Amino acid sequence: MAVGTFVESSYNTQTARLLVYNSLWFEIIIGLLALNFLGNIRKYKLYRKTKWTVLILHLAFIFIIVGAYISRYYGYEGIMPIAEGQQTNKMYSDKVYLTVSVEKRENIEIKKRTLEKPLTLSPMVDNSFTMKTNFQDEEIELVFEDYIMNAEQQFIYDSTGSKFLKIVENSQGTRREHFIKEGTALPIGDHTFSYDKNTLGAITIVSDSIITPNDGTVFKMALGETNDIKAYEKSPIEIKALYTIGDLQFVIPELPLIGELNIVSNNNYKDQQTPDRLVLRLKTSEGDRLITIDEDISGSESKKIVYWDGFKYSFHFGRKPIELPFKIKLNDFIAEKHPGTEQSFVSFESQVSVQSEEANFDARIYMNHVLDYKGYRFFQASYYPDESGTILSVNHDHWGTYTTYLGYFLLYLGLIAILFDRNSRFGMVRKALKQLRANKVLLVLIFLVSTAANAQSDKEVKTDSLIQALKVDKNHSRKFGHLIIQDNAGRMKPLNTFASELLRKLAKADVYKGLEPDQVLLSMIQFPKIWYDVPIIKLKRGNDAIRVRLGIDKKATYAALSDFYDDIGGYKLAGQIDDAYRAPVPNQFQKDLIEADRKASLLYYVLSGDALKIFPVPKHENNKWISATEVSNYQISGRDSAFVAAGLTLYLAAIYQSIKENDYTGADRYLGHLEVFQKKYGRDIMPSANKVKAEILYHRYDIFKKLFVWYLLAGLFLLCTEIINVLKQNKYVTSITRYLHWAIIVLFVGHSLGLIIRAYVAGHAPWSDAYETMIYVAWSTMFFGLIFGNKSKLTIAATSFVAAMILMVAHWNWLDPAITNLQPVLDSYWLMIHVAIIVASYGPFTLGMILGLVNLNLMIAINKNNKQRLTKITREINYIIELTLTIGLVMLAVGNFLGAQWANESWGRYWAWDPKETWALISIIIYAFVIHMRLVPALRGEWAMSFMAVIAYSSILMTYFGVNFYLEGLHSYASGDKMITSNFIVYAVVFVAIVAFLSHRNNRNVKLMI
Repeated sequence: MAVGTFVESSYNTQTARLLVYNSLWFEIIIGLLALNFLGNIRKYKLYRKTKWTVLILHLAFIFIIVGAYISRYYGYEGIMPIAEGQQTNKMYSDKVYLTVSVEKRENIEIKKRTLEKPLTLSPMVDNSFTMKTNFQDEEIELVFEDYIMNAEQQFIYDSTGSKFLKIVENSQGTRREHFIKEGTALPIGDHTFSYDKNTLGAITIVSDSIITPNDGTVFKMALGETNDIKAYEKSPIEIKALYTIGDLQFVIPELPLIGELNIVSNNNYKDQQTPDRLVLRLKTSEGDRLITIDEDISGSESKKIVYWDGFKYSFHFGRKPIELPFKIKLNDFIAEKHPGTEQSFVSFESQVSVQSEEANFDARIYMNHVLDYKGYRFFQASYYPDESGTILSVNHDHWGTYTTYLGYFLLYLGLIAILFDRNSRFGMVRKALKQLRANKVLLVLIFLVSTAANAQSDKEVKTDSLIQALKVDKNHSRKFGHLIIQDNAGRMKPLNTFASELLRKLAKADVYKGLEPDQVLLSMIQFPKIWYDVPIIKLKRGNDAIRVRLGIDKKATYAALSDFYDDIGGYKLAGQIDDAYRAPVPNQFQKDLIEADRKASLLYYVLSGDALKIFPVPKHENNKWISATEVSNYQISGRDSAFVAAGLTLYLAAIYQSIKENDYTGADRYLGHLEVFQKKYGRDIMPSANKVKAEILYHRYDIFKKLFVWYLLAGLFLLCTEIINVLKQNKYVTSITRYLHWAIIVLFVGHSLGLIIRAYVAGHAPWSDAYETMIYVAWSTMFFGLIFGNKSKLTIAATSFVAAMILMVAHWNWLDPAITNLQPVLDSYWLMIHVAIIVASYGPFTLGMILGLVNLNLMIAINKNNKQRLTKITREINYIIELTLTIGLVMLAVGNFLGAQWANESWGRYWAWDPKETWALISIIIYAFVIHMRLVPALRGEWAMSFMAVIAYSSILMTYFGVNFYLEGLHSYASGDKMITSNFIVYAVVFVAIVAFLSHRNNRNVKLMI
């Protein structure tokens, strides 16, 4: 399964399905797994009363597997495109089919036979197949000959070849090249071109003239001239000129060419827009011939017709049309967008009417809200580019879904039950742990010291006297920060948030030269020429090439916007930056180049005034807000137009006067006018005053960044006091330990409040992107550490350290802490359930991994003198590890299969082998193995459990970081620079290998107890 995720990422879904997920050997393994569950029920007599929780779990997986087989072989799915006002009873299968119809006329009767075969093709596998039939006493055989993925024309120059005319057009939104052979005609979009061939209604090129069926124009780019073209009148051909005929634009880039056309693959496995080509050999008693069929990707049901030996053959290669027993009519498609945006969507909705013999009714279909009727489920999948129609996903798999859901229900019941059943393994371990609580000692200093991280801060730059002299009073700037701005994604937020995000993105800092973000932003918009020369753009360390390109010192940490331009205004990164953006896989230099370019563009955007979208456009249909520089682009009349154009300028002038006089009364008055204008025309979408205050406080105190240091210090001090207590009991140290314990609890409460405030400000659960999930994992880790560490300060100290490390990673450069709008598919109560549970499971797994390392290091310290004492400690930690991993496994399994239900509500399928769900399943299997290792005599013992708790965590790292940043799939909601590099993997493997070797060698003569 792991290999399948990398195959899908490197190639495509079809290849992964052929090699792994849909292969016969994989189905056999899954079938054997179900038989193994059945065998275990009998072998371990799970039908006994004391084993009921384990029996439920085994039955659950059996039902899940049976449901999967039913869905695989009896269910089907597809899409249903419908234009507004239209109705249809036809869906198109998700699978690609080869459909062949054979007809023969006998007198007045037409005999017909249809052959059909589902196809999953890939250049990486052997695609051979054969279709045979006996029709009208004729043996007909179709044999696979060739498959060309994403077939495109390739012109080969050959002096002995034919003459071709090259046409370049963009009728489908992308540049496309076509070659028309002399004496032929070629359809292009809704038009037809002919070359030296009279074709009715075609754009005809004859010799050096062109004749069009409609009036048009030709733009001579070299001369800048535009001439009219009259319908059916000869005009001389213009080379490298832009022709416009109706809605078609095309260019004839060069004179006719001599050569031949070949059909080849573009070798782009991710291309879903270019049709494939299938080549078959048709064999009958009269001989054989080659048939080429292009994939129908438009859903037009176009067929290739071949007449041969008295038979008519119709070939179709593409999605199969499936008729439903009722019709769906699209009354209206509604695409709700974030305020002021054109492509940032809040939700999609299809308002439809269902028409059948039994009933007629209206229904609404939108994300996470489905229509169920007669065993078919309809989901909002996509829409027409011009928003004139909808694309629904259709699923017909009620028996497979019901069987699988029964398995899910039993799974949830069994997993929750084992946590409370005294006869389960979890109950037995919990009981054994209580018996050992009286014999706890803490020895973990070596491990924590060896893994401590060093912090390094940048040197402060001297304060610029001019900026300091013209800075705005802090109290007034904070009032300015309460103004509302609409960002490019349509999110309404305080200017303080925009300023804070701006400073973090540009300088990687929370303040600049002693100025708060509000003061920096005000200074930028008031004195843009000064800031043009201020070195505020932080550059990546070690990339001397960028610094050389900008003409600054190789050791410089910051660059000014002026450094990006030469003396005549030319952009110094031009050329190289284009190559960087076009690179399919940018190298490190190109990544750094792109980052520097984005920072420079952002600063230019702010200094130009375009970024300050603080003026609502009166009565705009989508609540658009604009900057003062955009007023001429919108129809704003009268005094409102004058205010938008001059209001900010007057305010800035008042600020300048206030700075000189140290009296901000006038500036406050003009700021009040801006607030009144915002409330007058934008009140409906503005956040409440309480939410604005909460968001500003959230950014000002930045609690998650501060918690890193506090958690780290509290954990290390707690560790030191516990070690002192072990060496010599001291009541004062014991009191300090108790205070540190309560301090960590207080920090956890602050952590919880920070999450609550972020959720309140964002308007959704705080685990929807990479940054949020990281701070939530830190919370989850601390939560379970406090639960299991109620009487074990070791666990609390280790957990506090782990939480600090997670928060530190969360604030590295590769994660963006900005609060953003929620993607439509995530706007669901399932986000609260599925994501919360599955991400929270990473906490126990992280705790188990850290405790595993602690245990291995303690085993290294075992000797004859402390053998008895440390053995009790490692046994206690081992029990805690097993408990934490069991809870993590329960949460991960429940969360993963809840995610399957969410997927079924959102996309119409509960399992699609998406990399995220696949790696979550892999993690479940790995941790299930770890929990069951005790059943294998050779794998019993504390060393094995501790070692596997560390090793198994690599699957969690892959599930979270690997899938989010290395693979592709439906869970691409988090993105950024790749954190886990090859060097990190090598260092981690070497470190774990050394610790494992030393601990195993030192522990091999010690009798392990479990």
